[in-house]
Amino acid sequence: MGSLQKVVIAGGGFAGLNAALGLRKAPVDLTVIDRRNYHLFQPLLYQVATGSLPPADIAAPLRSVLHKQKNTRVVLGEVLDFDTGGHRVLMDTGTIEYDTLVLAVGVGNHYFGNSHWIPYAPGLKTVEDATGIRSWIFSAFEKAEMETDPAERKALLRFVIVGAGPTGVELAGAIGEIARDTLRGDFRNIRTEESEILLLEGAATVLPPFDSALREHAERALIGLGVRCRLGVKVTGIDARGVEIETGQGPQRIESRTVLWAAGVRPSPLAKLLAEKLGAKADPSGRILVNESLSIPGHEEIFVVGDIAHFVQDGKPLPGMAPVAMQQGRYVARAIRDRIAGKAPRPFHFRDKGTMATIGRHAAVGEIGKLRFHGILAWLAWLFIHLMYIVGHRNRLLVFIQWAFQYFTFNRGARLITGSARMNEPP
Repeated sequence: MGSLQKVVIAGGGFAGLNAALGLRKAPVDLTVIDRRNYHLFQPLLYQVATGSLPPADIAAPLRSVLHKQKNTRVVLGEVLDFDTGGHRVLMDTGTIEYDTLVLAVGVGNHYFGNSHWIPYAPGLKTVEDATGIRSWIFSAFEKAEMETDPAERKALLRFVIVGAGPTGVELAGAIGEIARDTLRGDFRNIRTEESEILLLEGAATVLPPFDSALREHAERALIGLGVRCRLGVKVTGIDARGVEIETGQGPQRIESRTVLWAAGVRPSPLAKLLAEKLGAKADPSGRILVNESLSIPGHEEIFVVGDIAHFVQDGKPLPGMAPVAMQQGRYVARAIRDRIAGKAPRPFHFRDKGTMATIGRHAAVGEIGKLRFHGILAWLAWLFIHLMYIVGHRNRLLVFIQWAFQYFTFNRGARLITGSARMNEPP
């Protein structure tokens, strides 16, 4: 394959994996780099964090997914830098040359300059995050069972989620189901259904991107699960024992031993590094501005896709969502094949197939074009769509079985307390 074009894809998420799969029959020498050896289905990560699914059910080893592609190799390593002049990717494990680079490294949690909050309010982006949060949630109930001080017990049974976007709403709803269904009757000294779940949001509503009627339905569904939404509040401090917020009535403090972060994301530092090296433009959040072919202007050999790409369509940038990343990955594969064939690639256009969020059993909201729907129909659609997007037939079957078991028994089969010491024992 020495004379073939060398294509390097940095990142094995939705964008990177779809780009790699789209090049399976292309005349290229393809290398996929990721610091993890698996592709993670992040939309269901909150179900790992709340004990519904084990991590292996939403992760697929990259080598297994790509093993039939004879033109492809997978490299485990972390990208550290780029030699754009020499067309090289510099990793902790070595150096790889490229003719075409696809940057698909994704995003991480964003604490808006308050990185000291991280130990007290973990975000949800990795398997390690999810298993740690799972341990923290279930440990809170265990500690409350043994706690004799009423004030401390109340703080242990108060769960605070910062951010009422889809991740925050799904987490809050799942914790509500844990307290009111899964663990009900399992303890002798506490009533888990009396747990308090607070969802904090700076905007005036939950799920800000959704239609107003769907937002109202989501809020009602959350209330039915015991979730209290505190809207229009600003978090000003987080420590080992709770959260400080600014409200219309002034500052307040919320005592809680379990605070979870779902309020913001930011691109990988690699996006900023590459933009600086090439003199490329980036938006305020750090996403790289790309042209109609998803490449960097003046550097057509470098594609930027997924959550780190700032692509404007219909006058506004596309959101960082899995469907966007998947379509961009497939587009880049076509664009590379077209270039090799001597054809100019057509401009990228995202086809919006809708947005959905689930709140709990029989409760979800969805938008598909001008169609707005909620309740059990949206919930069933959410289940079906997510099953279809999971990578691998085995994982789809296992997730379906786990969901069916949970639906009929209200039990969560992955309620293990594992992970780091910090998560095992709430502060």
